[in-house]
Amino acid sequence: MNNIISAATGILIALMLLFNGYLAEIFGIYTSSVLIHMAGLITVTVAVMAGRHRFDRLRDAKWYLYSAGAIGVITVIFNNISFSGMGVSLTLAVSLLGQSLAAIIIDHFGLLGMKKIKFERQKITGLVLIVSGIIVMSVF
Repeated sequence: MNNIISAATGILIALMLLFNGYLAEIFGIYTSSVLIHMAGLITVTVAVMAGRHRFDRLRDAKWYLYSAGAIGVITVIFNNISFSGMGVSLTLAVSLLGQSLAAIIIDHFGLLGMKKIKFERQKITGLVLIVSGIIVMSVF
């Protein structure tokens, strides 16, 4: 089930990047980012209200975890900038490379409280394939 959800997330990210990019072309990068996040705020507010979620544990989370919201905004802005020059597929491919490298570093060193998962040489094959794909997409 997790594989299906992860694949669906990938599809949604591609659609999101496409829609965000078009909005950036219409409204500009920063105005579109405000509109995109307002739509997200409305969506999650409805979900929270429907599920009767509570916020009584706000103090239990470390302060830096709340930066995820800012990271999300920066990600949308960077994607919107990249979209116009690289298109959806190359933007996602280069993002995947960045995500993979960051994840390998986080896992290897156990950063931010994660369990340490040592880097194995087999992962180099995956990185080489990603880089090869980016090169092919860039050239052709």
